[in-house]
Parts: sequence; C-alpha cells; structure tokens
Amino acid sequence: MPDWFLGIDTSNYRTSAAVYDPVSGVWQNEGSLLDVPEGAIGLRQSDALFQHTVRLHEKIEALPQGAVRAVGISTRPRAVEGSYMPCFLAGESVARSAAHLLSVPLVACSHQQGHVAAAALSANRLDLLDRPFLAWHLSGGTTELLLVQPGADGLPDCACVGGTTDLSAGQLIDRAGALLGLPFPSGAALDKLAVGTLPQAGYAPKVSGSRFSLSGMQNQVLALYERGEPSETVARFTLETVANAVVKATGQARRQYAYPVLCAGGVMASEIVRTRMRQTVEDVFFADPVLSGDNAVGVAVLAARQYERNKT
Repeated sequence: MPDWFLGIDTSNYRTSAAVYDPVSGVWQNEGSLLDVPEGAIGLRQSDALFQHTVRLHEKIEALPQGAVRAVGISTRPRAVEGSYMPCFLAGESVARSAAHLLSVPLVACSHQQGHVAAAALSANRLDLLDRPFLAWHLSGGTTELLLVQPGADGLPDCACVGGTTDLSAGQLIDRAGALLGLPFPSGAALDKLAVGTLPQAGYAPKVSGSRFSLSGMQNQVLALYERGEPSETVARFTLETVANAVVKATGQARRQYAYPVLCAGGVMASEIVRTRMRQTVEDVFFADPVLSGDNAVGVAVLAARQYERNKT
C-alpha cells in the first residue's frame, strides 16, 4: 500500500478530499459541487458550511485506504491577513481531529496555495514550487496574477501583482450564464456554448500595471443579450473579453518578471482562455481541467512537501 497524504478542501462551492503519493505521483480526488438554488448566482456561507458538514465524510470514505503520513487542510481563501470564510471551518475541524487521532502532522495552507500546487502537479512542473514564477488564479471569486516564491515556511508565498480591481472573471461569467439560463457555476456550460461559434474580438478592457476592471463588461454583456444576440455569441464575447484582459495583463507583468506562467483556477479550464494564452504567452503551463477547479489534491501535495521538509 502507498503512503498517502490526505488533503481536505471545503471551498465556497465544492466539498473535496484527496490522497496523494509523492513516490508514484498517484492521486485521487473525491469532490462534488454544493447545491445552489436554481437561478441563484451564489450561496450563503451558512448553507455552504452545512452542506460541507453533511457531505465531507462521504468524500473521505470514497478514498482508498492506506497509511496516512500527514493531513493537509485549507483554512482560508488566501494566505493574507483578514482572509476568512466560515465554509473552511468544516474541513478544518475534520482535519485537525484526523491528524490528532492518527498521530500525524497537520499542514495548514490557503485555498489559493492549494490551487497553485494542484496546477503545478497537473502540469508536471512541481519544480516550479522551488523557484519564482507567475501564476494566475482565476476562479469564481478570485482573479489575481501572483508572483509565487518559496516562502520561509516552505509553502508558496503568493503576492498579488495584477488582476481585477473589482468584479472577478468568475463573477462576470456566472452573471452572463444567469442571463442565458445556464446552471451555476456557469463556466463549463458557457465555454461549451462559446466553442460552438466563430471567434470574435470581444471587448478590450483597459489594462494598466497588469490590473483591470471588469465591472463595465457586465453592461456590455447585458447589451448583447438585450439586442437578442444568440446565446453562443454572448458566451463567446464574455470569454474573449476575459481572455483579452488576462493576456494583456500577463504581457505587462512579464516585462518585469521574466518567469514561467502557471494557470490555475476554474476559469482557466475554459478552452477559449487557454487557447488565447497558448497563442500569445511563452513558457505558459496549465492544470488539467480536472485540477483547474476547486480540489483537495494541491493541499495533499503541500502536506507531502512539508512532511519531507520537516524530516530534514
């Protein structure tokens, strides 16, 4: 049996537990989206916390058995002061109890650090975690371009050097999806619509210092919808607009930081955005779509790395 490292992540929209074996590179993630009422574009934290509490044991029970060397847990959205969401308490409670009963180390990290580690594993570039690189974290609630460096504590130190100043890319996508009657979260469904139509320019948001605003883009999307444009056109416009901002911000950042670029987060699963990045950015790497969205695999990876670090 392999020596497993257990990871747990209870984000705002997905319950996830995973095991990872650093020797073989084998991992398994068990996760599912939380239930969001039809037509809604969000979930109250109290509802998210309740659903995680009910479902987390099912995810853990679906994992393969074996010796657990350490338990990893995401305890907050980002590793910055004041970053907090109650939904992470569900996972933290279980993780702390499991680590105590198993007499193994507990490794706490942020949801964002887990995203970065999962993307590095999926791209077969775990070596990036040992040197500086740039990383996009594009998700339902976060649109940040990060300068990632090895932290003094052994975990990735993620400093925001660009991204949105208001609406996140995921929020724009979900609001466009709500207009079109798509399920929440809407990223996958919107991308499926978009790839079925001809490419278009989208809107080019102003980008300065790798930072941009997306709030005005919501009005542009609404105007298209109200003019009666086909759903495929609205979807493509939305994703091309996000791609325009991300590509330009990346170019500006790389003039200052000549590092590889790693792409993480659920929005980065979009084939439209990924294609544009591949066409215009050199030395860019992507997580497999399965590990682009919220998952516990990256948390397990960080638990394994911290375990090895503390052995020496």
